[in-house]
Amino acid sequence: MTPITQRVLRVAAGSLAMATVLVSHFEGRSLVAYIDPVGIPTICYGSTAGVKLGQTKTPEECQALLAGELGQACASVDRLVRVQLPPARRAALCSFVYNAGANAFATSTMLRKLNAGDARGACAQLDRWVYAGGKQLGGLVKRRQAERELCEVGL
Repeated sequence: MTPITQRVLRVAAGSLAMATVLVSHFEGRSLVAYIDPVGIPTICYGSTAGVKLGQTKTPEECQALLAGELGQACASVDRLVRVQLPPARRAALCSFVYNAGANAFATSTMLRKLNAGDARGACAQLDRWVYAGGKQLGGLVKRRQAERELCEVGL
């Protein structure tokens, strides 16, 4: 098990807290807007909505943005998944939706397998989501590995 997965599992406050540790680890925090690897203006912990280059945020604003956007990602997971999720699996899926988007998750084979009761097959689908802008990104490979490890806890 990777060190980040071990760190996430030590968080005792539930799936949202676990997802927060995971997202903040892989997204990092930038108080100044930058262009991400696929050309999208981004700030804080990977936020893109309404971001303009030159924009800045305080640490507190970034934390509030992360809480709101991750909360929305988890709400999407809760709305779309029709089976019971253990906290670690929910955290992995919230992190995935935060990064890939609710629409991508809603139409994914991952969700179809999960709702069909194939949790192992659903978790394995995370390995496919390592491309951005048509290129495989090392950061996404590492993130999906950690998400998959969390997703598979208890299987």
